[in-house]
Amino acid sequence: MSIECLVLGAGQDVGKSCVVATIGGRRVMFDCGVHLFCRGRSSYPEFDRILAASGATDFTAAISCVVITHSHLDHIGALPYFTEVCGYHGPIYMTYPTKALAPMMLEDYRKVMVDQQWEEGQYSYEDILRCLKKVIPLDLKQTIQVDKDLVIRAYYAGHVLGAAMIYAKVGDAAIVYTGDYNMTPDRHLGAAQIDRLKLDLLITESTYAKTTRDSRRAREREFLQAVHKCVSGGGKVLIPLFAVGRAQELCMLLDDYWERMNWKIPIYFSAGLTIQSNTYYKMLIGWTSQKIKDNYRAHNPFDFKHVCHFERSFINNPGPCVLFATPGMISNSGGFSFEVFKKWAPSEKNLVTLPGYCAPGSIGHKLMSGKPTRIEVDKDTHIDVRCQIHQLAFSPHTDSKGIMDLIEFLSPKHVILVHGEKPLMAFLKERVESELGMPCYYPANNESVSIPATKNLKMSATERFITSCAGEQTEDNLRKQKLICGSNMAEANTDRKLAEGILLMEKNKAVKILCEDELVQVLGMERHLVQNEPMVSSRTGAAGE
Repeated sequence: MSIECLVLGAGQDVGKSCVVATIGGRRVMFDCGVHLFCRGRSSYPEFDRILAASGATDFTAAISCVVITHSHLDHIGALPYFTEVCGYHGPIYMTYPTKALAPMMLEDYRKVMVDQQWEEGQYSYEDILRCLKKVIPLDLKQTIQVDKDLVIRAYYAGHVLGAAMIYAKVGDAAIVYTGDYNMTPDRHLGAAQIDRLKLDLLITESTYAKTTRDSRRAREREFLQAVHKCVSGGGKVLIPLFAVGRAQELCMLLDDYWERMNWKIPIYFSAGLTIQSNTYYKMLIGWTSQKIKDNYRAHNPFDFKHVCHFERSFINNPGPCVLFATPGMISNSGGFSFEVFKKWAPSEKNLVTLPGYCAPGSIGHKLMSGKPTRIEVDKDTHIDVRCQIHQLAFSPHTDSKGIMDLIEFLSPKHVILVHGEKPLMAFLKERVESELGMPCYYPANNESVSIPATKNLKMSATERFITSCAGEQTEDNLRKQKLICGSNMAEANTDRKLAEGILLMEKNKAVKILCEDELVQVLGMERHLVQNEPMVSSRTGAAGE
């Protein structure tokens, strides 16, 4: 038996995460995301490849279940399209916080589709509601029996509220799909936690395959110094990020700093989306860091004292401020962070700080690759860039050390890397194979990888065989005690066969181990003994003459 993995998204890329794993005849779709820098159907995984691989005529027959790891759009954004347009009607699993955050994330993305006037691939608000009614919520470490053979379980992943790693098992074959995760705790979320499992395959993200980050305190201090310098000089700070995750982390950091500094300089959210997500953070305290869980009754850290809503009319207001604007990365295809960047980038007093990963092709990636003085948006539009650029690793993804630590801890037989850039994945593959001795793969989108799966053979043993094993064990222990007393440690530690038996496999019967003389009885045969007698060689006799 083998495990077949079809990578429909995030193969040598960061975007539209979607992996379909076939285990023992069961087919599980892990994540169903969109590519934020594409439009129309090209932003979705190529779902038709599932039908081609399975031979089924519809997706409900082809897929045993869909499991969503968290609420970020590159992991969930295509789900309404897959269910309501493509017609998948099977079970869908995600954690309670992910189900709570999903409607506003998907509705926000639907509005982007409308604004960009997609010609194909759109879904409606009603599609989102119908899709999410089909979702079955998961608790952490809750074992779900999807059918008589397939079992899944969720583990805490950090990264964002509700994020989970997913364990799936069919028979003896088992895999873990990590989604996005963080191996170190931050201000508002704990570190990823998972049991030590016996795995045939680990499918792990590799966003920061070659990056090792500084300590959290050092990164926070550097960030605050950059913001302090800018606003003290009368400048504006633009922080482009996604609404859930880093927004809460950095708001907590700045709100605390503003309180200590007793500043009245405004900190703004760009949209109600982040304010909505903050409401869920307040409600779902049990999914946050241990420090917050211990202290939230005295003070809920998501009740920000110095952060308020931003109106579009504020863009040209004079004076310093800090603005959190969605989406992250600054996409030239639209979004409020792009609008603000166009207005603020030409001023030397202003600052753009990029707290997380920026995909190739985004304006954020161009800014991180070197400070450009001019960015071409299209053939008719350009932006003069005179503002300060500050890059800081506040990403919720684990770094290369965290990835290697997780792989070493779980010790799977095989590793597949997804959600990363090809050159960095190639580097990490070499490390995994050379340092950990595990076969490692990083397939491109629409490529498949076949992994041999474990098949355990269950067997029984006769009472006589077990008794003989116990007798041999006792004799062996006594022998070792005598050798140790005589200080012959080398001989005492040599391996010794404890018992000999015969493996009997009969048609339509359970496999069992028995003793040699028991086999004669089972076969209904008489015992025969063969004796060898030494023969004198004729050459020996001739030599004696």
